[in-house]
Amino acid sequence: MQDREKDNRIEENESMEQPLSANQVPGRFVPAPTASVDEWKRMQLIYSAALKEVNTKLEILNAEFQMAHRYNPIEHLTARIKSPESIAKKLRHQGRAVTVENIVRYINDVAGIRIICSFTSDIYKISDLIRKQSDVKVLKIKDYIANPKPNGYTSYHMIVSVPIFLSDMTIDTKVEIQIRTIAMDFWASLEHKMYYKFEGNAPENIRRELKECADLVGFLDRKMLAINEEIKKYSDEEEEGVLISESLRRLYGMVNEEGEGKDVSVVPEKEGVVIDLDEAQLRKADEMPEESTVGKKRIFSVPKGRKATMK
Repeated sequence: MQDREKDNRIEENESMEQPLSANQVPGRFVPAPTASVDEWKRMQLIYSAALKEVNTKLEILNAEFQMAHRYNPIEHLTARIKSPESIAKKLRHQGRAVTVENIVRYINDVAGIRIICSFTSDIYKISDLIRKQSDVKVLKIKDYIANPKPNGYTSYHMIVSVPIFLSDMTIDTKVEIQIRTIAMDFWASLEHKMYYKFEGNAPENIRRELKECADLVGFLDRKMLAINEEIKKYSDEEEEGVLISESLRRLYGMVNEEGEGKDVSVVPEKEGVVIDLDEAQLRKADEMPEESTVGKKRIFSVPKGRKATMK
């Protein structure tokens, strides 16, 4: 039981290093003849591609939030490919052979992304946005915020799969997403370092102190969220609706060929014309003195004596 708790602690707080390149797979890790070096390299290629897919989706959502709401729910992102040694250790703990097939089938966190947020409300907001992605399939969720672990650990875990399009096939690939607040990540990182000074067997008083710190972190998150909600009441900024309006969404991806291939020429005209969005004002343009157009909403203007036409 204690070994299982130790392994879980490793997964929760594992360092999110950058993905390994294909040529970094140690030869001792390949259990020949059940798997070849090429198979390991192909596996890492696929998992690295899955990380890029999910990371790009999150960056786009964060940028869109900044544009629409002038607010970034994501403080920062970290990503990693699980080390070959950690993968082998986990499979051996399960009593399984170290093969590519067993890795793909039984290890859910080969590719991992950690999202750090400001507030707990951001965690659920981001998880909801991830679920709504049409090509993302949510396989499993563990909500350690609503149900903290006995040691005080809190975080939100998602196992998702994303399609990776190769030249000859499409492969649905699993990625683990961990979502935490800054305070949660602070506690988890330091707890991980302190706990392993005792090689997984921390004295009871140390465990008790760490649990009390976890409770303080939870209180801090709730307090900061309440303050943020209070600040919103004094804000004069209005939300600009759902992230992209329905009318604009219909426009993206359309090809409009109207007017293509037509020549533009300029012909003489007696009076200057101001092209305006208001058709009623457009009809009166010739009757208006030049100064009356000041402050009007224009698209462009044509100098007196010339008019733009299309044929």
